[in-house]
Amino acid sequence: MAYDYSSKLVTPEKAAKLAVQSGDWVDYGFGAGFPELMDKALAARKEELKDVKIRGGLVIRPRIEVVECDPEQTAFTYYSWHIGDYERKLQSRGLCRFIPMILRSLPELYRRHIRVDAAFVPVSRPDESGYCGLGISNYAWRTIFENARTVVFEINEHLPRLQGVDGSHRVHLSEADYIVEGEHEPLPIRTYREPSSIDIEIARRVAAEIPDGAVLSLGVGGVPFTVAKMLAESDKKDLGCHTGTISDAFLALYKAGKLTNRCKEVDCGFSTWNLAMGSQELYQWLDEEPGLFRPADVDYVHSPERISRMKNVISINGGVELDLMGQENAESAGSRQLSGTGGQLDFLEGAFRSQGGKGFICLASTHTKKDGSLKSNIVPFIPGGSTVSAPRTMIQYVATEYGIANLTGLSLRERAEAMISIAHPDFRDELSRYARENFR
Repeated sequence: MAYDYSSKLVTPEKAAKLAVQSGDWVDYGFGAGFPELMDKALAARKEELKDVKIRGGLVIRPRIEVVECDPEQTAFTYYSWHIGDYERKLQSRGLCRFIPMILRSLPELYRRHIRVDAAFVPVSRPDESGYCGLGISNYAWRTIFENARTVVFEINEHLPRLQGVDGSHRVHLSEADYIVEGEHEPLPIRTYREPSSIDIEIARRVAAEIPDGAVLSLGVGGVPFTVAKMLAESDKKDLGCHTGTISDAFLALYKAGKLTNRCKEVDCGFSTWNLAMGSQELYQWLDEEPGLFRPADVDYVHSPERISRMKNVISINGGVELDLMGQENAESAGSRQLSGTGGQLDFLEGAFRSQGGKGFICLASTHTKKDGSLKSNIVPFIPGGSTVSAPRTMIQYVATEYGIANLTGLSLRERAEAMISIAHPDFRDELSRYARENFR
């Protein structure tokens, strides 16, 4: 007999009325999973509510209704754990407040430090027993809704239905206070720009450092995707996936027969991830081949201790700028927030502790300013107001189009020399002068 959830089924409008009061904190989730119907229904209550705080992050859809309907922020204020492209535009309009955090610590924040009144949880269509999957955003949802006053499940007919090989991605309709359903827009997709010649050169250098059987954590961006394409066309074999965000990069490796997960000491045979973000083909892969994956909560996937149990973990991420000591800014231009710390520190530490592991920060040696001039992305020091996303003690490898610097075990002077060797030649003299004056 099919599980009957009719007693909890309400319209989005009624759920928004029952679940949210003035002064509440409401959680929308993270990434490409988004409570679309509840967002519209809550926005319609603008004239009834005051001081409702919304938390989300890395939103890749084009609009958040509660934000756009209330630019005066009388009823709604939006907070983001990690700034995405759309949220960056909101921030420039003064409509998005950034909250710094390291992703692996997020569940502890909800357990011990912050309040959640209502959780709007996107879930897949239920099976006959009433179990749903968390679609493309496992995030920290279980921790959040277990600590929430009111829980609303929003059934999205487009979400992949996988529930995790051991139920790691599973929730039951009985865990919700209210359930809503209806017609949704297609899932938002994330595409990659064509790699530049510099991207290709950096990726070539990094791909050469990856052994057979490596477990990959790939950030979302041009260089990680280009590395994956190169590996797909190489003679590498038995690669694995343990990553914050699974993307089309891993789909390319799977289609080439390279992604077997055979050598993983943790979740052997399965691709492990927390978020999914990419093409419709990626989402279909998750839906059609659920037995290949172990999606899991963020503090499972991002645990440095768990990552360190696997050999040859390769973490590849991008940065904004690094200084001569190896400090990295991955998320801001001065005080203007561009993204967030996210899980980069988690995987850098996990790779550092992994036998044979390597953590790479990849960036072009320069960028072009608005006036057309070049500016070095390797700088004497991280300028005031900018973020230090990863300390010098956690940076292993830095890759530019000019080479790879291994900073492990080097003195400050030696670090500076290694960083200068991979900087753009036009800036090496200036950087060398600073190093001579400051690192004896």
